[in-house]
Amino acid sequence: MTTTQRVGGLATVTHDEDVRRAFARDVSGLEMMADMVARPSSVAEVQDLLRAATADGVSVTPAGAQSSTTGASIADHGVLLSLRGLSHIGAVDPDARVIRAGAGAIVADVRRAAEAAGLLFTPDPTSEEESTIGGAIACNASGARSLRYGATGPHVRALTVLLANGEQLELRRPALEKNTVGYPIAHDPVDWFVGSEGTLGVVVEAELALYPLPSQVLGLAVPFMSEADALAFVVAARRAPDVHPRCLEFFDQGAMEIARTAEGAGAWAPGISAMVYVEETGGGDGDEELPLDAWLALAEAHHASAEDIRVYDSASALNDARRMRHAVPATMNERGAARRAFGGRKVSTDWAVPYPRLGEALTIARRFAEEAGTPRGIAYGHAGNGHPHQNIIAQDADELARIEQVVYATLKEVIAMGGTVAAEHGIGKIKRRWLPLQASDAQQRVMRALKRELDPLGLLAPGNVL
Repeated sequence: MTTTQRVGGLATVTHDEDVRRAFARDVSGLEMMADMVARPSSVAEVQDLLRAATADGVSVTPAGAQSSTTGASIADHGVLLSLRGLSHIGAVDPDARVIRAGAGAIVADVRRAAEAAGLLFTPDPTSEEESTIGGAIACNASGARSLRYGATGPHVRALTVLLANGEQLELRRPALEKNTVGYPIAHDPVDWFVGSEGTLGVVVEAELALYPLPSQVLGLAVPFMSEADALAFVVAARRAPDVHPRCLEFFDQGAMEIARTAEGAGAWAPGISAMVYVEETGGGDGDEELPLDAWLALAEAHHASAEDIRVYDSASALNDARRMRHAVPATMNERGAARRAFGGRKVSTDWAVPYPRLGEALTIARRFAEEAGTPRGIAYGHAGNGHPHQNIIAQDADELARIEQVVYATLKEVIAMGGTVAAEHGIGKIKRRWLPLQASDAQQRVMRALKRELDPLGLLAPGNVL
């Protein structure tokens, strides 16, 4: 009997090279081809696969829509387990304000199902139309609205998880407000799997919390002649008592050029250096007046280009604003993909610092790039959380190596500021080497101990995280 006879004999598993090649890439720019691809359509079929893989000693890497920027959803050996077939979305429970969804359900489809019931699913990764619930849980994804609502994890009420040997766990967050029994790490096992990037178990279904849908949403695109003014505006908006942003998204000059193209407005706000996109929401009765005047006054106080401010106050206009935001990473992904044949790709950072220090951190990152003679790239994203995304296009393998050295130097400074190397994308394979910058030896030993307990043979998602 060959070592993969049990796995390879399953109807859900294929060795076909064309299929394996179709699952060999994610958004990271890496390419890895697994030995097999599994495409189950039920939890029972996932269990069968895991039991067979354990018996054969074959590794299994779970994947959703493969929108990972860190290589977490591809594998160079074993089985690539596609969970796209588990795409079911249950009915909304309006009283409990929850919805159940399979790991393969698209995030935006869950949001639309909630909205149809007058409720809001708050996590909103930029890739929501191309990312799955399982993937969002795996890397604890967030998005623009995380400024108000937080990342995915707090909105996961319950999980159905399969361990490496196929054992099924039904986990639910405790309703307790107090608990002092044992170590805090054991209080809520749901948190073992949120952000674990497929290394501890396979999430196959989740129960997700929903919230009242705001009756009013106001979006503002606020351009600035100075990047320093834009970032000072962000800090002031976090602290001002009369505005309550649910997002504060930053675009530097390069990102703004892409946004202009997406808007079809090449002449909009000429000569500006940065922009901040803001959203504010109103309450449930529809009578609450949104603080537009307060926002305009705050913008004026920070030297915004007042005549170029754009207001988005309808559903269609807000969708336009979202497309504008999404155009930035989508465009940079295309530019990075065009350099793969030359050994280059897009390098995407995910670091974050305490939000008042964002300008300082960006200045350091750009200085390191200038000293190394590498492109500075563009910066955009969640300034309200101190969390930008730098996207840098490496033209070839040599430039890629030099850019990664610049990123490493930047991350050391980020950690010294009390920041993190990865705020929402996880670390997958690409950023695993940076884990020791942030996690102490003791923290890494605890993580490895949990991995050994839940996946003693080390078969799940090898190369991710640890």
